[in-house]
Amino acid sequence: MNFASTAIEILSALTAAANLFIIAAGLSLVFGALRIINLAHGSFYMIGALVMASLLGPGQASHLFWPALILSPLLMAALGAVLERLLFRRIYQAEHLIQLLLSYALSLMLADLALRIWGADSRTVPPPSWLAGALSVGGATFPLYDLFVIALAAGVGLGLWALLRRTRFGWEIRAAVEDPESLALCGRNVPALFTAVFALGAFLAGLGGAAAAPLQAIGPGMDSAILVSAFIVTVIGGLGSIAGAALGAAVIGLFQAVGTLWLPTWAPAFIFLAMIVVLVIRPSGLLGAAAQGWGGEG
Repeated sequence: MNFASTAIEILSALTAAANLFIIAAGLSLVFGALRIINLAHGSFYMIGALVMASLLGPGQASHLFWPALILSPLLMAALGAVLERLLFRRIYQAEHLIQLLLSYALSLMLADLALRIWGADSRTVPPPSWLAGALSVGGATFPLYDLFVIALAAGVGLGLWALLRRTRFGWEIRAAVEDPESLALCGRNVPALFTAVFALGAFLAGLGGAAAAPLQAIGPGMDSAILVSAFIVTVIGGLGSIAGAALGAAVIGLFQAVGTLWLPTWAPAFIFLAMIVVLVIRPSGLLGAAAQGWGGEG
């Protein structure tokens, strides 16, 4: 295999890792702040992609791509806020099994709702016209839109770092994790803060789905597939750590690239191999200890 093909495979794996990071960051954010493992997170991703396709319309108008890319995750944030207030707020103090059962039941309901609204047919979404080309790498080509997804993930990572470490909102989130009672005594509406965090997690899942729409066929079933990968990323990086999610996504991307280059038929198994290797060496995840105090974002 020549250099060009190797570079393309690495860039392709990096694209998948970048999209995974966007989704896993939302999952880690919700767990880090609310201590809830949300199995419905993949549903926000799937519905975000389907809403993206619907907003573009039957003609897939290219000029509507950017408004749809913004509106789709905003709608998921609104849905997340409603579900948090109606359902999740009632189980924050419940056992993890209860939380898992609720979020799993919710994921099944959202999957059925999506099936009834959009049907079982797969959809495709073209990238905007100015990102429809390809970059030449040693005679091979790499889609420009994939580079945009990588840049988007980098922007999301920097934005979350700034939000959590340089704003009052981030300080309040960390304070709510450590001592919600004291934060409430300071006059902060802690339930509203938790709603905002859950909505932000849903926003990131919707953004990941909307951004992934031009990369793959979208339709029923994509929620469960992405949820497994996102959980592997968060477990590798350390539950609750945004920086860990970025590192976990990079590890997944590296193992995927190696698997595709060396053992293509076994490439999907390399994701699980990455998780096994990391957990054997560090059972709490790469940044698991830091995640306990939200130090993973620093």
